[in-house]
Amino acid sequence: MKRPLGAIIIGDELLTGKRHDKHFPHLIETLNQRGLELSWCSFIGDDARIITRALGHTLQSEDIVFCFGGIGATPDDRTRQCAAEAAGVALFPHPDAMREIEAQYGERAYPYRIRMAHLPQGSQIIPNPFNRVPGFSLHSHHFLPGFPEMAWPMMEWVLDTCYSDLQELTPKTEQIIRVTGVGESDLLPIMEEIVSRYPNLRLSCLPHLGGSQPMLELGLRGDTPAVIEAMNELKDRLDMLNVSWHFI
Repeated sequence: MKRPLGAIIIGDELLTGKRHDKHFPHLIETLNQRGLELSWCSFIGDDARIITRALGHTLQSEDIVFCFGGIGATPDDRTRQCAAEAAGVALFPHPDAMREIEAQYGERAYPYRIRMAHLPQGSQIIPNPFNRVPGFSLHSHHFLPGFPEMAWPMMEWVLDTCYSDLQELTPKTEQIIRVTGVGESDLLPIMEEIVSRYPNLRLSCLPHLGGSQPMLELGLRGDTPAVIEAMNELKDRLDMLNVSWHFI
């Protein structure tokens, strides 16, 4: 079974609407290019208690998690400290991170920029091609800056360096049909049968409300041969019920 992929996106400015998140859609696109899918995503503010609580939960799982934001040196950057607390370890001056920051800034690394080299014990650094201030990996969690121009190439480096074995050469396929004249409850037995017969596919059911007659969008996503086979079965069952459908 594949390990779930998750994301934690941190920042008060996202929750107040001052900034619009760009990481979520880019992460989905980046994963799709590698035949991978996101299982969950959480948006949280800069409250240290909430960050620590969230990481305390996910660090106990087998999930692969990308965490964006809060690893800088200003007072509102609390992710490094929270990750250490959640993992039950201390922050320490990571020698690889210190070398990267000193190489980039020289004497200007002190006294403040060098704080970003204080990472949870057990961390490994993630190289930053933009300004050499690294992110870090702790267990299967990967902590990246909030700036897309830094975080995105760092995320791709993690995927291609650490998880190339999870990537699929065959992209996922999705087929969607629009069904009219019946409600979702009328088709529950058929949907349950499809899910039971094809457990590796993802089925979606999206009702459309407010029209003159019931309307549904039924989708199947997964490996191409299985999607085609399951969709043919679904269409055959709908035809047997004289239910109108068409591809969209």
